[in-house]
Amino acid sequence: MPTRTRSTARRRWRSFFSTSVVLIVLAAGGLALWLNTREPEPSGNAAGADPTSTPLPDAEQARSDLDRLTVAWNRNWESYERNAFGPGWSGHGGEPELTDGCTARQDVMKRDLTDVRLADSNSCMVLSGTLIDPYTGEHLPYDRFKASGIEIDHVVALGDAWRSGASEWNPERRERFANDIGNLLAVQKQANQDKGSKTPDQWRPRAEYWCDYARRWVGVKQRWGLSVQPTEKSALADMLDSCQPPAAR
Repeated sequence: MPTRTRSTARRRWRSFFSTSVVLIVLAAGGLALWLNTREPEPSGNAAGADPTSTPLPDAEQARSDLDRLTVAWNRNWESYERNAFGPGWSGHGGEPELTDGCTARQDVMKRDLTDVRLADSNSCMVLSGTLIDPYTGEHLPYDRFKASGIEIDHVVALGDAWRSGASEWNPERRERFANDIGNLLAVQKQANQDKGSKTPDQWRPRAEYWCDYARRWVGVKQRWGLSVQPTEKSALADMLDSCQPPAAR
């Protein structure tokens, strides 16, 4: 090969190599930036695991998690819109299917009711069962073809989630939160309406359910990185004290 041809080839190779290195460095830098700035995925079913297996922290873990939660007063309350969490919980249908092929509402009904009878043609559809309401202790029969006194409650309400951090999330993350069955319970309709979007310093279920209610509440706020207000934190700590056996109080 002539000397000039070899020299030209070497220059072209060096130019190609240099350009490739620059592109690789830029790509690596972009990936690192994306990894550092994207929103962290919550643990449990909201991140894509089995939707029926979201863990409930024990009392000791809940107390530890409560101490680590960010304490802040509510913000952006005036801009809240329920449909910001997707169409499924605005009364317009369109709830997404979870990894098991059922919606969050269907999974909660199957999980929380006893003596459940499912449709032969659809294992997600509950035809009948009985709910022992955790909020009131009342026994409520369920029949899909009759008016029901049962509703599905977001323990940490969508409105409270919005005020404690969700207003800053993207729509996809808010929809995942709305369908996190670890934050959903089948409850008595009137109790659900009385609770609304109140926090534990404003509304509590029956005293026998304080422990589990506070454990679930703290678990949700920890899992999703939501803040608590000072009065809310104090109420949760008080409710977690009910987890202790009577002899230890």
